[in-house]
Amino acid sequence: MGEQPIFTSRAHVFQIDPATKKNWVPAGKQALSISYFYDGTRNSYRIISVDGAKVIINSTVTPNMTFTKTSQKFGQWADSRANTVFGLGFSSEQHLTKFAEKFQEVKEAAKLARDRSQEKTETSSNHSRESSHEIPTSPQASSVNGTDDEKATRPAAIETLLKNDNDRIKLVSAQGSTATNKWEQELQSLGENNARLSIALQESTNNVEHWKKQLLECKEEGDRLRQKIVELEGQCADFTEEKERNTRLSRIVKELEADINEKEQELERLREDVQLIPQLMEQCEDLQKRLQAAENTNKELENKTKSLKSNIEESRHKQGNLKKELTSFLEVLDGKIDELHGFRQGLAKLGMDN
Repeated sequence: MGEQPIFTSRAHVFQIDPATKKNWVPAGKQALSISYFYDGTRNSYRIISVDGAKVIINSTVTPNMTFTKTSQKFGQWADSRANTVFGLGFSSEQHLTKFAEKFQEVKEAAKLARDRSQEKTETSSNHSRESSHEIPTSPQASSVNGTDDEKATRPAAIETLLKNDNDRIKLVSAQGSTATNKWEQELQSLGENNARLSIALQESTNNVEHWKKQLLECKEEGDRLRQKIVELEGQCADFTEEKERNTRLSRIVKELEADINEKEQELERLREDVQLIPQLMEQCEDLQKRLQAAENTNKELENKTKSLKSNIEESRHKQGNLKKELTSFLEVLDGKIDELHGFRQGLAKLGMDN
């Protein structure tokens, strides 16, 4: 039976820089398929990722490995056989969680397979040592020991009792023919004990099956709870957004309340101003009357101004005529003065002559 894929996911693959042991080096330009494979022949698990014809990850999962989440979407594990550290960047936290859970499950399975292999090795070794010192016994004694598969699945307490019974059988056999009757009685008692232990073993097997079913139900319940947790986390995110939205709305409401208070104060001032409107209306009517009287006075003044202007024009016209007449009179006067001056000079000349 060859390797079979049991789980597959997609992620960006990184390897630790062998020079610095600090920086991550991307193993490809895009996300790759990461698969868990189970080898039924070797009872082992591997993580494999291939990019075209190039093998990017070939890591055998051992019980000593640990998958560590370093962020919400990134995880890593160290492979001592490959002498490197692999890093995976997932598209979401949910994919990372599923991969980490599968890693833990595979790790536990690898540990269980290793323990079973060690138990089988120890059981086979003990069986070989006992066979080397064992004497021929009846078929009933063989049924007391049981098969290797039965030993591998018996509970520890039953194994201890069976081993003690076998030791007692060996002790009785070593006493020889002198204790044959006693040995037969002891063998019969041990056969009865073996029957009771077989019944207890069957009950234990049934209990194991029942516990396996309960474990499977618990795993299914755990998966449902994990899904519920994911949904609740999504609801928590929605609740956080709603809370932030409510905070913003509360701030907006406070601002609007402040604006309303300002508007109310302004409205109160306007109401106070409205109470002054009748006084202002009376003042306005008084001003209108004054304005009307001023307009009438202005009209009268305009009429007077027009009449004064006409009088001024007439006066100017008369003054012009007077100026002309005065000019002509002055000209005549100057002529007369000249004549009188000439006449005076004549009289003076005449007086001197006389």
